[in-house]
Amino acid sequence: MDDVVLIEEGVKFLVLGMTTVYLFLYLLVVVLKIESKIVQKYFPPSKKTPPPTKKPQKNVSNDDEIVAAITAAIIEHRK
Repeated sequence: MDDVVLIEEGVKFLVLGMTTVYLFLYLLVVVLKIESKIVQKYFPPSKKTPPPTKKPQKNVSNDDEIVAAITAAIIEHRK
């Protein structure tokens, strides 16, 4: 008989704990959504910042020099 009572108590605590966690996470999501709307309303994204531009790539005409430098670095590292 004591085992049944312990199992019932365990199930009660399981349900209580899981409900508490679920409600806390739900409340957290709701609060974050409200906060996001408030921040977007009063602090809209700045449109004065220019978009980032890509730097022009240098034209590498001699791949053999790059391969030699990488090979030399690997050999020097393994010493």
